[in-house]
Amino acid sequence: QVQLVESGGGLVQAGGSLRLSCSSSGGTFSSSAMGWFRQAPGKEREFVAAISGSIGRTYYTDSVKGRFTISRDNAENTVYLQMNSLKPEDTAVYYCARQMTSNWGQPLHRAPSYNYWGQGTQVTVSS
Repeated sequence: QVQLVESGGGLVQAGGSLRLSCSSSGGTFSSSAMGWFRQAPGKEREFVAAISGSIGRTYYTDSVKGRFTISRDNAENTVYLQMNSLKPEDTAVYYCARQMTSNWGQPLHRAPSYNYWGQGTQVTVSS
């Protein structure tokens, strides 16, 4: 059974940094594309970043390019999201997601492309 557990959220001042981690179990992690999404109060869940399972190609939403970095450690079955220069508008619950082989080829910026989700971790950026 596939499970995802996020950690690393918290409260930080604007301009600060946080690193989120998502540890996964079950299946072949190295074959899975991984994504990070976020949901702010009253808003829909939105794509943040993704990394492919084969060559580790990365994708970002425009608002985080140059500030956030997604990476993965296949030996540790973990994906990371390094967040720098945080802004108050980055405040949200951050979720990691895993795309299994059954969904291969589906676009990584779309939530339905993922098979499994973590429980989320709160990130709050104060001004």
